[in-house]
Order: sequence, then C-alpha cells, then structure tokens
Amino acid sequence: MNTTVLPALAAYPRLRRFVIDVAITSVFNTAIALMITYVMRIHSSFYINFVISMCIGTLMVTLLDGGRLLIWGLEKPPRLPFLLMFLVALPLSQYGGNSIASWLLDIPRESFAAARSNNLVGFLVLFAVVCGSITWFFWSRSVMEHFKAEAANEKARASAIEKQALQAQLQMLQAQIEPHMMFNTLANLQGLIAIDPPKAQHMLDQLIQYLRATLASSRSDKTSLANEFSLMEAYLGLMQVRMGARLSYQLDLPDELKQVGIPPMLLQPLVENAIKHGIEPKVGGGRITVQAARHKNMLHLDVIDTGLGLGATPENKLSTHLGVENIRERLRALYGDAAQFTLGSNTPEGVIAALRIPV
Repeated sequence: MNTTVLPALAAYPRLRRFVIDVAITSVFNTAIALMITYVMRIHSSFYINFVISMCIGTLMVTLLDGGRLLIWGLEKPPRLPFLLMFLVALPLSQYGGNSIASWLLDIPRESFAAARSNNLVGFLVLFAVVCGSITWFFWSRSVMEHFKAEAANEKARASAIEKQALQAQLQMLQAQIEPHMMFNTLANLQGLIAIDPPKAQHMLDQLIQYLRATLASSRSDKTSLANEFSLMEAYLGLMQVRMGARLSYQLDLPDELKQVGIPPMLLQPLVENAIKHGIEPKVGGGRITVQAARHKNMLHLDVIDTGLGLGATPENKLSTHLGVENIRERLRALYGDAAQFTLGSNTPEGVIAALRIPV
C-alpha cells in the first residue's frame, strides 16, 4: 500500500475499518464467482461472474457497512435499524451492481437475467445465503468490537483505580520519614539561640533549605538526581551543624546523570538511617558517601557510611529493618522485579546500601 495512505488510515479508524471490510468482502466475492461458474454453471466465463460478483458485493458492503460506520461509527448498531438498512441495501446492490457490471463488460443487463433464469431458484438461494452470511459476519464483528471496546474501557478504569491506589500507597510510604531528626534539630536550635546566635541562625537557614526541598519532593511523583542530591546536601549540612566534626560527607554525582529521573526521597531514608543508626551513636562519628553511576541500562546508587555497622544494637536492627522494608516496598510497586536493593557491611566498618534501578 502507498506509504501516504497508511497514515491516513491510522488517523481515521472508520476509514481503516471500511477498507478492511471491503478487502474481506472481496474474498467472499471471489468465492461466489467460483461457485457460480463451476458449481451452478451460470455463464461459462469466470471473468464475467467475477466482475458481476465484485460489483454487487462491493456495492453491498458500501451501502451496508459504509452506512453503518457513517451513522454509528465503531459502536454496535441497533438491531432493527440495521435490519432495515440490510433490506434496503439488498435490492439496491443487486440492481446497481448488475448495472455497473453491464457497463463495465459492455453486456446488456437482460443477458444476465436470461443466464440466471436457467437456475433461478438456486441463484436466489445462493444470493440470499451469501448476503445473509456477509451481513451476519459484519454484524458479529461489530458486536465483538463493541464488547472489546467495553473490555478495554473497563481495563482502563481498573488501571486508573489501581494507579490511584498505588499512588496513595507510594505517598504513604514516601511520607514515612523518621521524625526524630526534626525534634532533635529544634531542640538543638532552641539551645543555640541563647549561647551561640550565629550558629543558631546558620542551623535555621539549613533547616529552612531542607524543609523547602523536602516539601517540593513530597508533592511530586518523580524528581531528578540533581534535586535528590540537593535534598541530601541540605540534610547533611543541617546534621553537620548539629554534630560538628563528628560528621563528614561526600556527594558524587556525574554531570551526565543529573537529569536522570528517580522516585522522590528514595535516597533520603538511607542517609537518615546511616546517621541515626551508624554515625550518631558512634563516639568518634564517621563519614557518609553518596555516589551515583550508570552501568548499561541500570542506575547504581550507593550510600556508604563508616558507622557502627549492621545490627549494632537490637533497637538499630529493628528500626533499620523497617526502613529497608519501606524502600523495598516502594521499589516493588514502581519497578516490580527490575530494581534491586541490598544492604551489606562496609570494610572495615559501616554499611553499604546499594540501589539498582533501571534507567
């Protein structure tokens, strides 16, 4: 088919359906011509019977199927109006098809009738059966298309409901951030106001920056690595004001990965866990490194700390387990089995939290 026709058919589903139906009818027409020529032996020429059959059949599908598509589109037509359309199209296609074939073949229409009169009953039965079969075929097809469309609509509705439920679940999981940091920060801020106002002002600036970044992330379905790293930088800067020299950190984000999209606040809980369970309870503190890299079609995100390590205390083990399940639940809802999350020991001390997400 001409390449310029294909986009037009794709853009107009009714036209596409009509072209397909005409092609299907052409197969019926060919079978009818073969039967008339070699079984009923009306006319000795297959070519003549083929032209007549094509003219009648094409006019029939144009009146019946074209009218159906024009009036009802791709929807299922009402049974009674469609039957009336069939009863009108039947004699019109017979008379009009014979007239067109007579003009094309340069043969008088009377000769067609004379040839059929030898087997008039058989011809009329064949014509009625074939027309009825073609009509039943297109009617059944329209009914099936109607049910298919209804099923597609129902599937879309179910998918929309599932998506809304999933989004609500993700927002709930996303909002489960440990509140201890906020209370501790406000308590420290209250104490610093009296003894070290400049440091208190700096902590307040860091807190505002962190809350602004957190609020923006919590309201979106997706963020970029650049925004996620900015959020972690605000959080770690705030914690560094609190912990002083006991905390150091490093953020490694290559320029080519800054605009890569990820779920919001995916790394934040890992950094919080590293602070709360690894570095904060450790007398000498420690260091946190967050790094991003791409390997083929997978995004590698690692949060590495030099804290106490996995399961240092029963309380840490339980709280870390809950945070890990939160992250795994989000990844499962978003990526299925395509994403991975592992939690392992760092050498010589600390924890490595590794995320593997399809890009």
